Amino acid sequence: MRFIRLLALLFCLAAPAAALAADGPAPVVVFETSKGMIFIQLDNQKAPVTTANFLKYVNSGFYDGTIFHRVVNNKGMGIVQGGGYDASFHQKPTMPPIACESRNGLENKAGTISMARTADPDSATSQFFVNVRDNDFLNFRSATPEGMGYAVFGRIIRGMNVIQDIANLRTAPRGMMDDVPVEQVVVRKAYLYKEP
Repeated sequence: MRFIRLLALLFCLAAPAAALAADGPAPVVVFETSKGMIFIQLDNQKAPVTTANFLKYVNSGFYDGTIFHRVVNNKGMGIVQGGGYDASFHQKPTMPPIACESRNGLENKAGTISMARTADPDSATSQFFVNVRDNDFLNFRSATPEGMGYAVFGRIIRGMNVIQDIANLRTAPRGMMDDVPVEQVVVRKAYLYKEP
């Protein structure tokens, strides 16, 4: 019995490190927001580079105090985007960009999370978006800049109602950006979930 308890303790101590490994259990990230809690299960098997990058930002506290700065919710597309701006609407400095993992077989279906980027497929840094609906046109189509699509790296396992609430907010232009929520939604804290 004592041996089993020791094994259980060792497993608990090793779990956070294992969660970062591509062959370990799927890590779950918690976003505590001003509208409620969001739990995101990352796919470290199919999107190891993207998962590792996202976790670096999470573990460094980068996302704490950021906002959901873009909402598009119309017949053409449904996304909620965040991870780049603080509450004063200043863009935060990021780590170097990562390679696009859009060819991993995961699709931009409702409830999944993907990396935002510029026209360059390999330009994703910290910004992400949650698909509020199936956005099939954002999937990988071909190995060209126009066809690379956007890399899905996880899914919302709890708190999709919070995402829906954000998606339903009224938006307006702000500076050079359109589709900015009039009501500011802040990520108060982001962290890797650990079993109690």
